[in-house]
Amino acid sequence: MKNTLGFWGIVLFLIFNSSYANRTTEQQTGCGNKSEHCNSFCVFCDLSFRERNLCYEWLINQMCFEPFNKSMSTLNPKEFCQWNSIKSPYDKFTICTEERADCLLIPWPNKLVERMFVEIHSNYFKSCPTQELDDPPPSIVFALVMTPICLIPVMVVLVVMKTKNGDRRT
Repeated sequence: MKNTLGFWGIVLFLIFNSSYANRTTEQQTGCGNKSEHCNSFCVFCDLSFRERNLCYEWLINQMCFEPFNKSMSTLNPKEFCQWNSIKSPYDKFTICTEERADCLLIPWPNKLVERMFVEIHSNYFKSCPTQELDDPPPSIVFALVMTPICLIPVMVVLVVMKTKNGDRRT
C-alpha cells in the first residue's frame, strides 16, 4: 500500500509539474534526452533528492523492481526456469533501469543495477538446473579442425597460380 501511494505520488508529481519541466528544461543541464518523461524525472530528482544516484535508486525500486516482483509473483515457481515465461518481465526490468539511468546521466550498468540483478537471480532462479554442455563427438571436432587446415594450402596454391600468370587483369 505504501509503495503504491509512493508510485502514484510520482505520477501525480510528474503530471502536475510537466509545465514546470517545460519551463526549466533550458535552464537545466545534465538531463539525458529531451523527452517529456526524461525531463520530468530530472526535475523530480533535482527537487526531491540531493544526489541523482539516490533518486535513481528510488526510481528503479518504485518503477522497475516492484513491477518486476509483481509480475514474477503471478508466475508459478516452476515457470521461473522457463525463459519464455520470464523473458518479458526480465526485459522490461532491464529496459526500465537503463532508460532511467540514461535520463539521469548515470552509467549503466552500475553497481546498484548489478546488485539488483544478483538479488533477482538469487531469489527467483537459484533452483534452476544448470546444464553443462557436452563436448561434441571426436568425429565432429576432427571435421571442424581439418576443414580450414586443408583449405589453407588450396587457397595458397590458387593465389600463387593467379600471381604467376603475367596477365593481372583477370
